[in-house]
Amino acid sequence: MIKQKKIYFPDILNQKKESVWQEIKKYLNLLVSYPKFCDVPKKYYDLVDFHKEIVSDYPKRQGKYVRPSLVLLTAGAMGFSEKKAIKTAAAMQISEEWILNHDDIEDNSLERRGKPCLHRIYGEELAINAGDGLHILMWKVLIGNKETIGVKKTFAVMEEFFKMLNRTVFGQGVESKWILENKTDLTDEDVLLILESKTGYYTIAGPMRLGAILAGASERQLNKIYEFGKPLGYCYQIRDDLLDLTSDFSGLKKQQGNDIYEGKRTIMLAHLLRVLKSNDRDKLLKILKKTREKKKKEEVFWVIEKMKDYGSLDYAKVLVEKYAAEAKIYFRKNLGFLKKEPFRSQLLAGIDFIVKREY
Repeated sequence: MIKQKKIYFPDILNQKKESVWQEIKKYLNLLVSYPKFCDVPKKYYDLVDFHKEIVSDYPKRQGKYVRPSLVLLTAGAMGFSEKKAIKTAAAMQISEEWILNHDDIEDNSLERRGKPCLHRIYGEELAINAGDGLHILMWKVLIGNKETIGVKKTFAVMEEFFKMLNRTVFGQGVESKWILENKTDLTDEDVLLILESKTGYYTIAGPMRLGAILAGASERQLNKIYEFGKPLGYCYQIRDDLLDLTSDFSGLKKQQGNDIYEGKRTIMLAHLLRVLKSNDRDKLLKILKKTREKKKKEEVFWVIEKMKDYGSLDYAKVLVEKYAAEAKIYFRKNLGFLKKEPFRSQLLAGIDFIVKREY
């Protein structure tokens, strides 16, 4: 019996990234390609160059490309051509760039992919505008689909983008509202509402549904993909939040406990708020009331230590394993229509990557 070679999912991500990035680069050039009737006078070309530079900044930093890879792998698992799926994958990645840009401003974050956030380099006004530029470009890429997949399927993909992004923005709004209100009576169900919107749908189910729509999936199959995305999305985000507290994301983040500085409502924080006693709980509530700038490093590390002492980190780790197991069982039982190899095995390897990743 021939032993199957183990799949290293980061290698798959890097392979897909290269092809998706080449497509994105083509469209970035359109940022400064104005029609003759509204062309910019030559004396302002330095401003045109600046505009392209700032709008292209986040795409050029290149993240992990999990979302566009899931588009391509799901399409491939249903026998659809990667070449014909590449624009949808590129649009998926561009959506991440503008969403992260705006999220960083809302959260007043310090860094993104090892460099200062865009608003910390250029100011909030220009950073918001750069995000708007990428948002516009995303729809241009999606419109370009009609040449390869036809008008009907192009509109089906665009409709899915609306559904996915609409739920994502809702999740971001809920999270921001609870941070601003300093909500402290959080249940796990509360946190999972945010995670289903921002990660279950946007990071897992949405990209996979897009790949399946390209391949002609039925509504029943699309619904099954969504159900699979929920537990895997929970797993992905909780793992991400754990890394924020315990890791430097392989050197890409200098500030440990960034979510605490930002006041993010995580599973670990919800657990800690439920189990902390008397004086410790009072201290935590005082820390949470502070803005990012007023929170001291020792206060943030005190919160992390309490999460260790009261079992909040271990509680989250158990949930990661639980949701990963649920996702794997559901995949094998209900997603048999994602059957073409090597794509099916690569998707399964992605589940293990999400559970064990260090960045």
